[in-house]
Amino acid sequence: MDFATVVPPYVAKPLTLHPFRAVMLAPKRVGDPASARALARPYRDVASRLTRWIEQGRATSDTEPAVYLHEYTVGGLTVRGLVGALDMSHRAETPAERAVWPHEAIHPEQAGELADRMLQMDLNPAPILLVHHGDPALRAVLADVARTKPGWRYLDRAGQRQRIWAIRDAGQLETIADTLSRSRCLLADGHHRYAAYLRLQEEHPGTPWDAGLAMIVDQDDTPLFLGAIHRTLSGTTLADLITAVRATGAEVTVSSRQHALGALDSTHLVLTDGDEWHTAAPRDLDHQAAVAWLHERALPRLAEPVQRVHHHHNVDDALAAASPTSPAVLLPSPDFEQVQTLIESGGLLPEKATSFQPKPSLGVLMRPVTGG
Repeated sequence: MDFATVVPPYVAKPLTLHPFRAVMLAPKRVGDPASARALARPYRDVASRLTRWIEQGRATSDTEPAVYLHEYTVGGLTVRGLVGALDMSHRAETPAERAVWPHEAIHPEQAGELADRMLQMDLNPAPILLVHHGDPALRAVLADVARTKPGWRYLDRAGQRQRIWAIRDAGQLETIADTLSRSRCLLADGHHRYAAYLRLQEEHPGTPWDAGLAMIVDQDDTPLFLGAIHRTLSGTTLADLITAVRATGAEVTVSSRQHALGALDSTHLVLTDGDEWHTAAPRDLDHQAAVAWLHERALPRLAEPVQRVHHHHNVDDALAAASPTSPAVLLPSPDFEQVQTLIESGGLLPEKATSFQPKPSLGVLMRPVTGG
């Protein structure tokens, strides 16, 4: 198995979110899979393609730079965050200096491909997602902004309800800058894009590539849902998996489908090939995330290594993929505080360990880099 092992560098405090002039797809094109062709190969033509789309009314460009308050609602869940150009130009030397904390390792070649793509596009096509515990003063400013009329408001093609405010008031921007400067954020989504931002900054210092598009969400205000990413393990069997799990000292119990799914919680995992069902209760999940226990404690004890780990964002997809030669491991949802404590104490989670949801539709806010 080719697991990600490289941890990208840490951006240093003060955390800074610069205004930028956003490009946005037209409301009827946001969330439309067909709109992805605006960002498709050849990547060197994307900038001119977006210019044509703006001329044709299929996209718009804001008139002046701003930091944006972006709120989206889907499935009854509302998420609100600040979107701006995150300063990537300073690296942290010590843990106390870290402003952004990745929680997964990355594949350098994948980050390199993304960096090359963005350079050709001259565009950050979507923000990375950062999560923090917001300062009350920042929360008050954003609440004031959210009480005003949004500059853009619409229901997109994917069913997300979008509201966007351009923040240009000097006093509000000063408060935002001051409160964010002391903040530390968990990188929730976009680890490879974050690493690509860092590479572009290193290769083009002193240019607009010193920053990358980011959205910062206050987990105490409009929290993202933190879900599990389940696994199917090609090249092993349920019997071998159970043997490996028992070798860790975990208790494994034969179960029915109904009972096993009902037992899936912070202390139990479910092991199944679609026919047989077992629950597993590791002894030390109070101090270790279940997904880390699986990869660090259980899988290394398999008689033969797994050929491939497949990732599934919901139980139904994992069960549909389960088979006698590819058993499923259903994992409990991780706890945000547990993840944050683990990462800030020097730990790291396996690749695709968490699923922060919902993510915003593609095309709501994009950042032209040198041409913006």
